[in-house]
Amino acid sequence: MSVPRSRVVDLMKVQCKIFSTAFNPERVRTGNKILRQRLKGPALAAYYPRKVATINDIRKAYPGLLTWNEKEEDRLESVAITKARGKGAPKKKRTAAESKKFKGKKKVATDDAA
Repeated sequence: MSVPRSRVVDLMKVQCKIFSTAFNPERVRTGNKILRQRLKGPALAAYYPRKVATINDIRKAYPGLLTWNEKEEDRLESVAITKARGKGAPKKKRTAAESKKFKGKKKVATDDAA
């Protein structure tokens, strides 16, 4: 003896009302499992400690105070060393005429004597 489908669907409706779940007789993927989970944003935001003041923040707040930024000093020193070796960044153009000076085909050196 089998139970008619309409009776089973009615039972599912009542069951969903009682247990406050989504009624989905066609078993379509709705994403309710994901939507019921707790939000992860606050936990991820609290994972890293809050940002404290940096040397640049202190320097901006108190411009008259003499501060020392060791990372910046190391960076400037390495830039000076690379420029001394000729490996530094090229100079920036100041006018349109300067930029035109470097445009055009590059000359290729050929050895005719060989």
